[in-house]
Amino acid sequence: MTAMWRGDQRGWRWAAADVALALALLVIGLFGTGLAGDDQPGSRPVDAACRVLIVVAALALTARHRAPAAVLAVVSVATTMYLVIGYPYGPILLTLLVAVYTVAARLPVRPAALATGGAFVLLLAHVIVSLGSASGWTAVLPTSAWVVVPFAVGVVVRVNRETAARSRAEEARSRAEQARRQTDEERLRIAQEVHDVVGHGLAAISMQAEIALHLLPKRPEQAETALTAISRTSREALDELRVTLGAVRQGAERGPVPGLARLAALRDRLAGAGLAVELHVVGDPRELPAAVDLAAYRVVQEALTNVLRHAGVSDAEVTVDYRADELTVEVTDRGTGAAGDGIDLAADGDGVGGHGLAGMRERVAALGGRLTTGPHAGGGFRVSARLPLESTA
Repeated sequence: MTAMWRGDQRGWRWAAADVALALALLVIGLFGTGLAGDDQPGSRPVDAACRVLIVVAALALTARHRAPAAVLAVVSVATTMYLVIGYPYGPILLTLLVAVYTVAARLPVRPAALATGGAFVLLLAHVIVSLGSASGWTAVLPTSAWVVVPFAVGVVVRVNRETAARSRAEEARSRAEQARRQTDEERLRIAQEVHDVVGHGLAAISMQAEIALHLLPKRPEQAETALTAISRTSREALDELRVTLGAVRQGAERGPVPGLARLAALRDRLAGAGLAVELHVVGDPRELPAAVDLAAYRVVQEALTNVLRHAGVSDAEVTVDYRADELTVEVTDRGTGAAGDGIDLAADGDGVGGHGLAGMRERVAALGGRLTTGPHAGGGFRVSARLPLESTA
């Protein structure tokens, strides 16, 4: 509806402009032809027929946007009759100029050229037949100028308009593609966040639930500790998931993203699930870019989740190395789950078609870093991520 209204509004503007132009050329033609005749003694005096031809040629321009070829035909016939009768060269030629320009600017080149060529041939009739003073072949050059020049200008204007329209369309497509790409990237980022949060939380809850079920028949008082850990872990996972999903709600403020400062809390949570994590920090801890801080935390979280699920051990080591130009995080264990269960953690962090380590690689690669995974030299499995930093030296 809005597009139709805008189209109608543009049509009315064009119609009003055409009427104004036609009336202006009509006034110029009626008052200027006599003055032009004063400087052309051999021309036929202005009479009623002359004024009628001027009126017909000028008023035809009121339809130049709706029917440019028809308008050019009418103007060409009126102008040719005007010149054949022998009236002086004058403002009526301005109407011909506008009609030729309109055809060239609004029609494709081939039909515009054919219409303009027909008008030019018709116009040359006054060179051969003239009821006034014989103009002769010397009139061919000035006559052609009134046709060729506006035609060339109209073609240039048309080409420029088409080029500008194509550029606008390409820019619009580029903006749409960029918006789509940003949306896809944001969707992927949120999917990775949800995977990390839910995967880690469920792995810890599952392990704690197994401990509780094992202890419940024999030592119910210790099972209560495991159930309390389940409650705490689920609550923390839900809180973090709520923060993550809040980013997709319009107008919702995003909470602080997790980072390496939360490694101690992660270690304590995993201790409740039966995995003792030994944390080593090398270098001086400092504030990191948010993206690097989040990526490092998620790599450690996902690697420890895999240890909890697959390694079959009760301990793991985490090393965080702060260097001048890069940050390195490394998670190692001495388990046998990857080999013994036939799970290739280097290819698939979830072991059952998930996207654990694949998501790690994407995070690290997006920051220009490198992720290496594989068997550890002393046995077990090793995950190491190197994330570049701006040098602070």
